[in-house]
Amino acid sequence: MENKNKIALVTGGSRGLGKDMALKLAEKGISVILTYNNKADDANEVVKQVQQSGQKAATLQLNTGDIKSFGAFIEKVQGVLSDTFGTDHLDFLINNAGMGHHAPIDQTTEEAFDDLMNVHFKGVYFLTQKVLPILNDGGGIINISSGLARFSMPGASAYASMKGAVEVFTRYLAKELGSKGIRANIVAPGAIATDFNGGTVRDNEQVNKMVSSLTALGRPGEAEDIGGVVAFLCTEDARWINGQRIEVSGGMNL
Repeated sequence: MENKNKIALVTGGSRGLGKDMALKLAEKGISVILTYNNKADDANEVVKQVQQSGQKAATLQLNTGDIKSFGAFIEKVQGVLSDTFGTDHLDFLINNAGMGHHAPIDQTTEEAFDDLMNVHFKGVYFLTQKVLPILNDGGGIINISSGLARFSMPGASAYASMKGAVEVFTRYLAKELGSKGIRANIVAPGAIATDFNGGTVRDNEQVNKMVSSLTALGRPGEAEDIGGVVAFLCTEDARWINGQRIEVSGGMNL
């Protein structure tokens, strides 16, 4: 199998999109280290599911907004790589962890802005920086953005601005890491029916209908629509995709 012994680190892998990414990576023969913020039981359940599919898996706690904790986190990653996988390097980093935020510009607090920036941009930037020394040449980085970085919906200004910053950062990663054969790409989901942002897309019928009406394929996305695209980008079939933004939104706001 082409992906034998390949390992991916997925942040925010205990539920929603991250969980589906972990499971789809395992289907492609890629082992997984997934992080969780506070849902340890959910993370352990995903580890079991990955192991049942025949791949190795491990889980570590990480708050991606706590940048000062990254040094200690990388040491733990190195310990897990050694103990569980018998190696000292990763092949793929998937920066998925995040949280939503909804407020008009005139009601967005500096505290909320800083929380979003730390998790969605500063955390992504510096976690990636810390992972680079243990990322194999020929590997890959996938950052998760949002359809909201392309089209605008009132209330998402701060969140979407961070995602826009990550999209620019990803192109710079692709440029600077190309000499090592490391690819960097963006997957940008549209509106997804998960418990993200309080489950709004999934549970609010009005929002559900609005999203469906704006989407060419006529429904909101599901977590299962996204993970396979991320897993594909970690395969040899995607070896020539680099510095690209792939929107996975069913055709929202075309």
